[in-house]
Amino acid sequence: MAKDKYHQQVREALEKDGWTITHDPYKIILGRRKGFIDLGAEILAAEKGLQKIAVEIKSF
Repeated sequence: MAKDKYHQQVREALEKDGWTITHDPYKIILGRRKGFIDLGAEILAAEKGLQKIAVEIKSF
């Protein structure tokens, strides 16, 4: 799977901010449709509980 131009820079920025990359790429299934989001990450913040994000990276 080809990665966008800024994929690695975004990944490194998330990691520097304390996010742990859990999927690269993140597979998503909606009904019969399948796709991929560029990165899946999560961070544990005691006062907020467990936060999760999915990041789609595009360059034009």
